[in-house]
Amino acid sequence: MSYDRTLASVETYFDKTATRTWERLTSDAPVSRIRETVRAGRDRMRAQILSRLPDDLTGARVLDAGCGAGQMTAELAARGADVVAVDISPSLVAIARKRLPIDLSARVSFHSGDMLSDRLGSFDHVVAMDSLIYYSQADISRALAALALRMSGKMVFTVAPRTPLLMAMWRMGQMFPRADRSPTMVPHAAQGLSRALAETGTDARLSPLTRITSGFYISQAMELSR
Repeated sequence: MSYDRTLASVETYFDKTATRTWERLTSDAPVSRIRETVRAGRDRMRAQILSRLPDDLTGARVLDAGCGAGQMTAELAARGADVVAVDISPSLVAIARKRLPIDLSARVSFHSGDMLSDRLGSFDHVVAMDSLIYYSQADISRALAALALRMSGKMVFTVAPRTPLLMAMWRMGQMFPRADRSPTMVPHAAQGLSRALAETGTDARLSPLTRITSGFYISQAMELSR
């Protein structure tokens, strides 16, 4: 699917179907054992992403692209960043806004819509945790090239790694009628993304970071720098 069609599918899923599930997963509420592994994996990935940014972000403008329920947003703001938190799901943005500690509210501006919108401006750093995992190699490389033009520091993001398990899940997902599918993760190899990014003509470069595996959560962190 094209970027716009995938974006629409993601919006429908998270704003209409999975909002309550996502709200619970990103809270301290009890969840199933399987979802506990996903929660633990996401916590580890969020910590890794944050470890790639300065501890003191005072004065830095940071884009939280695909902010979801706002866990990353709150931690960036606590470091002093001026955070632009955007998500395609208005329902998740509302949850993130409600959860944000009142003493951090002045440092965060929330937006519902496309995380790639030029209207969001330019940034010192960009983070995108699990918000690019549904897109094709071509769409991701174009997104990275566009964001690289609008940032002065680095971007830390995640993709679904090209593992046998995720490839099997992806192939199974293609068997369902399109109308019955939730958004399906598209697995990628770091080398393939690097080649596709180079073909866009950007001078930005990709570096693979640590892969996190926790039960059903499998995600590869990557860093984009210029």
